[in-house]
Amino acid sequence: MEHTQGMGAGLVLAGRYRLSESIGRGGMGRVWRAHDEVLHRTVAVKELTAGRYVSEADRAVLHARTQKEARAAARISHPSVVTVHDVLEYDDRPWIVMQYVDGPSLADAVKAAGSGRVDPREAARIGLHVLGALGAAHAAGVLHRDVKPGNVLLAKDGRVLLTDFGIAAIEGDSTITRTG
Repeated sequence: MEHTQGMGAGLVLAGRYRLSESIGRGGMGRVWRAHDEVLHRTVAVKELTAGRYVSEADRAVLHARTQKEARAAARISHPSVVTVHDVLEYDDRPWIVMQYVDGPSLADAVKAAGSGRVDPREAARIGLHVLGALGAAHAAGVLHRDVKPGNVLLAKDGRVLLTDFGIAAIEGDSTITRTG
């Protein structure tokens, strides 16, 4: 299996998702803008880079958590929740293919504004969308457990979407935990 370190743009996953550019990075991985060459649409692909540096036992836990994140998000049907399209494995690591949102996270938007503030009316609008997303998640038996400005996406067309169900708890699912 080919190793992806140093690779990125141009890499094609599962014969259809062509990575174009890195659009975000977090503790567990990186998010890429990609082109779905089968459906001819832009998608976001979450690469779990932590899988490169862990033991075989930890890798199994990471794969299980990725499947859990995808299942959690897939259970929720709401316009303010980012849709998960696919989960795949490449280079011995899991990748999640999601709806692409053209716009910054709330955290990035606040930083870019320079003031560190959001207009009260806009804050209320964003809050109502997040509340709707959380209501739909709870109705589906999913607790997000990591709601923060970095996980709230502000689309250029005015939509507000909640993403990253990475540590979600799913009602009736055994919890996957590991110290550290």
